[in-house]
Amino acid sequence: MSHPFTLTLSCQERPGIVHAVSSFLFEHGCDIVEHQQFDDAVRGQLFLRTAFVCSQDTDADHLSTEFRAVADAFGMAYQMTGGQPPRVVVMVSKLGHCLNDLIFRWRAGSLGAELVAVVSNHEDLRPMAEAAGLPFHHLPVTPATKRRAEERLLELVDEHRGDLVVLARYMQVLSDEACAALHGRAINIHHSFLPGFKGAKPYHQAFDRGVKLVGATAHYVTPDLDEGPIIEQEVIRIDHTFDPRALATVGQDAEALALSRAVRWHSERRVLLNGHSTVVFR
Repeated sequence: MSHPFTLTLSCQERPGIVHAVSSFLFEHGCDIVEHQQFDDAVRGQLFLRTAFVCSQDTDADHLSTEFRAVADAFGMAYQMTGGQPPRVVVMVSKLGHCLNDLIFRWRAGSLGAELVAVVSNHEDLRPMAEAAGLPFHHLPVTPATKRRAEERLLELVDEHRGDLVVLARYMQVLSDEACAALHGRAINIHHSFLPGFKGAKPYHQAFDRGVKLVGATAHYVTPDLDEGPIIEQEVIRIDHTFDPRALATVGQDAEALALSRAVRWHSERRVLLNGHSTVVFR
């Protein structure tokens, strides 16, 4: 039986990196099934993703330990993972289009991840979550309870052994402490227009300005609100016939598409951080 693994890494660009990786895999009886790399000439960095199978009875931890000598020789930051899908905790408020889309793709087997729980500051989406067989946790958030609610959130992530937290239109701002605790493993989705509209009723603002593009951005969560490294963006062209209601419908489609792609690519270990940006091996 072949066991699937994925190696991702980044390091300063220099000759011999790919040879060292392929030689290591050959020596350990592994067969490469997919290989992608990106040489960032501006930053002088190399980014690599290699998916492979191994006929030997081994695991990712053992391979990671064995690979350490290669990584040290080239100054690599790397991660070796097995074929198990990451466990996802979804956070929502009242809008259910992103959660519904994630549930559909999860059930269809096309998400690349396993949904394990839903956390919300409102009760509105409890029926949707429980109909899908997902535990639903209600965490009300007020200025007085925000700190404890976030502490409980992190406890729930640990209890459900969550690998990734997805903010699927969760309408609360996470504190700097929560962002730090979830660094690199929390994805957010938000509407993004050209120009960008902030505050209440963004679709009404977009209608008033006669926008021609509706979009959405999926990005990693950082303490800088809505400015984390971008994973995916979706843009849909519209015209003067779209009223605020139609704009909102199109916007929700864009949000669901961008978020599901970001979750899948992250889950398949296709996203590597590159400073404030990302490298996405699609």
